[in-house]
Amino acid sequence: MDTKITDYFTNIVTIAQADFEQINYTTDITPKRSILRLEAQYGQYRVLITELFSDELRKYRYYILRGDWVEAGFDNSPDPRAIRLKYGRIGKEYTNQYIPHLHRDDKNQLFLTEEITVSDFINWIKINIDK
Repeated sequence: MDTKITDYFTNIVTIAQADFEQINYTTDITPKRSILRLEAQYGQYRVLITELFSDELRKYRYYILRGDWVEAGFDNSPDPRAIRLKYGRIGKEYTNQYIPHLHRDDKNQLFLTEEITVSDFINWIKINIDK
C-alpha cells in the first residue's frame, strides 16, 4: 500500500481515538484499492467511518447512528437523489459522479455538501450531536 495512504489511515485512527470510545478498525488492501473501516462509540451513538482509495479517487462514508436510526451520514457516492438535487435530473452524463452529500432523519432528508474529512465529521458531531 502507498505510504501516504498508510499514514492517512493511521491519522484517521489516531483522530478517532481522541474523541470516540471502543474503536475497532480493519484495513483491506489490494494492489487496486485500499479500504479503512472503523467503528466506534460516541456516548449512545455508533460511529461508522469508511475511507476507500480506488481508481485514484477518495471515496468516503461517515455515519452516526442511534440504534439503526441514521442521525447523520456524510458520503460522496453517486447517489441518484444527490445527482437529481445537484443537476435537476439524472442523465447519462451524470451517472457514477461522486456527489458529496449529507443524509439526515434516517435518510429521509438529503443535503448537498462540500467534500469533508474525518476531522470535519468529528467537528460536526461535536456541534450537532449531544453525547
